[in-house]
Amino acid sequence: MPSLGRLHLITDTRPGRDPLAVLRAALPVARGELVVQVRVGDDATDREAYDLSRRVVALCARHDVTCLVNDRLHVALAVGAAGGHVGAHDLPVGAARRVLGSAAVLGATAREPGAATEAVAAGASYLGVGPFRPTRTKDGLPPAIGVAGVRAVAEAVTVPVIAIGGVTAADVRELRAAGAYGVAVVGALSGAADPARATAELLGALTC
Repeated sequence: MPSLGRLHLITDTRPGRDPLAVLRAALPVARGELVVQVRVGDDATDREAYDLSRRVVALCARHDVTCLVNDRLHVALAVGAAGGHVGAHDLPVGAARRVLGSAAVLGATAREPGAATEAVAAGASYLGVGPFRPTRTKDGLPPAIGVAGVRAVAEAVTVPVIAIGGVTAADVRELRAAGAYGVAVVGALSGAADPARATAELLGALTC
């Protein structure tokens, strides 16, 4: 199974954002600690998801960075991604594991210890835990769980916990102290004036 970096960059495909430009800026400073998750909107076609994922996988391969595809596991298989990530409304974790196979990286979303332990028992390689705080990068999210919620999940499982939801570099120290292995970001990079610098700041906070 590919190694799991501490910083997860989730593609931002909202209008006016350029996920490939952000990725090209972030990859050269990643130092092997980056995972890229391709996420597209619910209104995107499978062909659009495939086209973006194929380009992202190619970019990640040049820098030896793990690439996952969120939600659409058939796209992950089609483009040769290292695995995928499933949320609460996607395939159950056990079914997703059967689709991807035993060697793939499989992330699952969780926000409380019970669901987290079930996801791990069903085959999750890591957990995306949150939202840490309210965020506008994805519609329909449940209420934020804060540091205490992240800690509760981290204490219940042995797989890496990746905190997500409005995370900035300033939050990393507290989240790591709460047991998070790493963090996943969208707006912290896609909305940054200098994505390369923002990536370096997040990696610096995660590895200090």
